[in-house]
Amino acid sequence: MKIDVLQGDITKLDVDAIVNAANSSLLGGGGVDGAIHRVAGPELLAECRTLGGCPTGEARITGGYRLKARHVIHTVGPIFRGGSQGEAALLASCYKSSLKLAVENGLHSVAFPNISTGVYGYPKEEAAQIAVKAVQDFLATADSLHVIFCCFDDENLRLYRSMLGL
Repeated sequence: MKIDVLQGDITKLDVDAIVNAANSSLLGGGGVDGAIHRVAGPELLAECRTLGGCPTGEARITGGYRLKARHVIHTVGPIFRGGSQGEAALLASCYKSSLKLAVENGLHSVAFPNISTGVYGYPKEEAAQIAVKAVQDFLATADSLHVIFCCFDDENLRLYRSMLGL
């Protein structure tokens, strides 16, 4: 099982797939979603239009187009509404659904952003705990995957390194 943590721009990573913290339309938005669409180019939006959206907690895969990553796995994280509306299960499902798609498509390296911690308001520490547990649980059965947590800010970088003992 290989898990790495780094801080940087997920759109610059040379991996089999980067995960997009998308909205349910999959048609682009702000934050990491907007950045991925800008770098990938209009072909990504065109392919996303054919997918018919994606429910919260699920994932869809597309080509990477102008990204270094060969694929983009789009997942829709939950909007945090206090934690009593199933947000934790939905967030864990984002990671598991994305990894399942990676395995089904023969991918070996996947980079995740910090899903739901931006405008969706998920508390960073709680989101990191859910992400790390979901990934570790999944990798216990699929150890050929290399997972990278690509953190946008110093706080997430510290949280993930601490939780993973790095």
